[in-house]
Amino acid sequence: MPMSLADDSPTGRDPESHSTANHDFLADGRVDDLADTSGTVSCDIAVIGGGPAGAAAAIYAARAGWDVVLVDQAEFPRDKTCGDGLTPRAMAKLRELGILDGVNPGYRNRGLKLHGFGGSVTAAWPDGHFGAAGTAWPRRDLDNYLLQHAAAAGARVWTGYSGADVVVKNNAIETITVRRVGGRGGSSGQHGPHDQADAGLGDQQPSASEITLRPRWTIVADGVRSTFGKKLGREWHRSEVYGIAARSYCSSPYSAEPWMHSHVELTDENRAVQPGYGWIFPLGDGTVNLGCGALSTDKRPAAINTKKLLEFYAGQQREAWGLGEPREVASALLPMGGAVSNVAGANWMLIGDAAACVNPLNGEGIDYGLETAELAVGLLGGGDVASRNSASVPRLGSCGHFPLSPAVDLTLVWPEVLRAHFGEAFMWARTAARLLTYPQFLPVFGPLGLRGPAARYLMPAAARLMGNLVTEEDLDLISRLWKKAGKYAATARADTPLWDSTV
Repeated sequence: MPMSLADDSPTGRDPESHSTANHDFLADGRVDDLADTSGTVSCDIAVIGGGPAGAAAAIYAARAGWDVVLVDQAEFPRDKTCGDGLTPRAMAKLRELGILDGVNPGYRNRGLKLHGFGGSVTAAWPDGHFGAAGTAWPRRDLDNYLLQHAAAAGARVWTGYSGADVVVKNNAIETITVRRVGGRGGSSGQHGPHDQADAGLGDQQPSASEITLRPRWTIVADGVRSTFGKKLGREWHRSEVYGIAARSYCSSPYSAEPWMHSHVELTDENRAVQPGYGWIFPLGDGTVNLGCGALSTDKRPAAINTKKLLEFYAGQQREAWGLGEPREVASALLPMGGAVSNVAGANWMLIGDAAACVNPLNGEGIDYGLETAELAVGLLGGGDVASRNSASVPRLGSCGHFPLSPAVDLTLVWPEVLRAHFGEAFMWARTAARLLTYPQFLPVFGPLGLRGPAARYLMPAAARLMGNLVTEEDLDLISRLWKKAGKYAATARADTPLWDSTV
């Protein structure tokens, strides 16, 4: 058996009975805060953030028997700026969790259709390791669904609380002060307001407005801005490529279309080609997710107004898709490809978007969020998760296979795990994405990819790579070329930031 950071039973309890053993349920349905006389709540793992990465981490950890507290400042269901797409790789991870059947069960897609420069190419999802079906589901629904499963697994889910303050000693988190941030109730919008009971999380919120958490370990999954991560020293490097994007929802009679559509010849009102793409992702519910994104660096910033560009793009596609007016328009910045520093300390780790685990070629991050959640919990000795990971991750210097011994400081170990899993692919994707920030690149090479004789081969390969559908076990030509390119980029750009530790 691999060594763990804890005893065989993480909390001294039988993991199978963990979902009820951790809580004292009161007559009114609330959960006893388990606070001592000083108002402090102790737990094995604190998870900061309730998006896909944080919820998945809570599911993995609670199922493994850990005492888990998940904190998110929003009331759920809540909106989140996103393209809402789930690739076959993300679907496979949800299948492993045993919760895929409830993920937008009425709609599945078959792949991508790419358009632009006078051509169109259909790229079906390859029928490989991950399966050949994807979907798209508003984050308001997906995130709430995942949190429901986290609560069902035994995690304490505290919504409407922020990680307001943190006490760090010797790069280890000692305490986290969580504070209520507002009144109850959901956000308005197309999908409607809901209260906490409607969210399916129960009325199991603490009664106190401020609580001190004392976790053994902390997993930070608070998204692209990572406000909590900044308190711990997280630094975003804008010298590397990052994304700017806007998203909306539109009604459409083609909401059941079984293909995700991307327009890689994204033009503004002056007909200038932008360094990004527009998308229309059917949702199967009478609406589509319509958005656009561009790539940028500090030296070559994309000088566009994404919301204005979205309106123009929607107008271009209105007749073909029978689009209603864009609603719930929102925008975001996306750190990508591991271009952040200080993602771990002695007893804490950043995962998902907070760790810039976002594909630089398309801005997709949900599958990376799910995977980094599994890796983080496995690193701490998370039962079956740890067993799978110990066989698939290379030895980490003197630390050996993980799960690790109690003496190990995660400051350098966690970045090494991230680099072992994603580093080469991210480094090459970052390098390729930088080319798109040059104004001349797409007008010259776009027509070759979409209407030249090689289009039928190049674009399906590109869709596969953008969908993160290459595994270490794949030995076909595309996979071998992709891996070699990753190794070359990692060597050639070894001096660029990739989850570096500077504190």
